[in-house]
Amino acid sequence: MKNKKNPMRRCIGCMESKNKNDLIRIAWYEGKLTVDPTGKAKGRGVYLCKSSECMEKARKKNAITRSLQVEVSKDEMDRIFQELKSYEE
Repeated sequence: MKNKKNPMRRCIGCMESKNKNDLIRIAWYEGKLTVDPTGKAKGRGVYLCKSSECMEKARKKNAITRSLQVEVSKDEMDRIFQELKSYEE
C-alpha cells in the first residue's frame, strides 16, 4: 500500500511551506474573490495559515492582491478577512 503524499503550499502571510490541509485557500475566479475551505474551488488560489498573525501580515503587505495579480476593492478585502476570522485557530 502506498503512502499518499501530502502536497505542500506556501502561506502568503509568513511565507513558510506547510501541509496544504493546514492552510486555508482564497480563490479568484471570474472576478470574484472567495474563501475556499475545501481547497477545490475553481480558479487561481493563494494559501494562508489559520493564525491571526499570518492573516494580519498578509493584510498589511497586501499579499492577496499581489500574489493573485488582481485589483480587489477595500470592501471586498474587508469581507474576505472577516470571513477568514471564522477559520482562525
